[in-house]
Amino acid sequence: MSDKESIDRLVVHYQELKNEIHKVIIGQDEVVDQVLISIFSRAHCLLVGVPGLAKTLLVNTIAQTLGLSFNRIQFTPDLMPSDIVGSEILDESKNFKFIKGPLFSNVILADEINRTPPKTQSALLEAMQERRVTAAGTTYTLPSPFFVLATQNPIEQEGTYPLPEAQLDRFMFNIWVDYPSYVEELAIVKSTTTDSKIELNEILNAEQIIEYQNLIRRIPVADNVLEYAVKLVGKTRINSADAPKISKDFITWGAGPRASQYLVVGAKCHAAIRGKYSPDIEDVKAVAKAILRHRLVRNYRAEAEGYSMDRIIEELL
Repeated sequence: MSDKESIDRLVVHYQELKNEIHKVIIGQDEVVDQVLISIFSRAHCLLVGVPGLAKTLLVNTIAQTLGLSFNRIQFTPDLMPSDIVGSEILDESKNFKFIKGPLFSNVILADEINRTPPKTQSALLEAMQERRVTAAGTTYTLPSPFFVLATQNPIEQEGTYPLPEAQLDRFMFNIWVDYPSYVEELAIVKSTTTDSKIELNEILNAEQIIEYQNLIRRIPVADNVLEYAVKLVGKTRINSADAPKISKDFITWGAGPRASQYLVVGAKCHAAIRGKYSPDIEDVKAVAKAILRHRLVRNYRAEAEGYSMDRIIEELL
């Protein structure tokens, strides 16, 4: 099958996936899009929003429709790295035996990642980067595909350990989950206060997902699109010759090369799920906010003058 035929098939599967997910998840169309794009881009994402907005339900639903194994890890202040990676124990014959932790699954929901100390956050982030873990000198490969979806409460809430910028950079997307509209909330309340059970169908399996992940990487990109992505990231760096006034006025620290890589991969996937065989500049713009908003550091002036991160990115675009 040619790559063009594979993209056509991906469009059909993608629509089936979304229809299946929306049996359970009402609204949040952009959030569902971005989570699925990060899965097909072989990346991880961070969901930020107040409790009770169905972040856990969304991940669980996606794992079921993709036919993947799913584990939820509730991050707490007393969680240790061995609680998520696994640890060695002495078995009956007095030999050491490694017991795998919940990290050994296709889809990991790291719930409230900012409630656990940096030591445990680092163990998860190492696994995200390397897709393997080391315990007692032995390296273990994690299942493929491997996808971490972390949720984070807004930093202002008490008892949280903010993720450092270097760790935030490991996530492709920072997705803001907002409150539902009145009509959506009405539908949510109507569907969740009865005893009806929704049966979900499995649309894709692990092999097909890996196949689509490889397909996304093979999609060709025109030079002008690559140049646009790299220049956009360059504009966020205040010491760059291309940095506009808004960057110099409101940004302390710009995005690194990983942002450029994710902009291109994200644009490829955004194009493919819409049936396009190559991305254009509009595809880069479509994924830019979620890729850049956690990679830029605003200064005090931006906060004082009410310049949100999204407003700064919009002006850069």
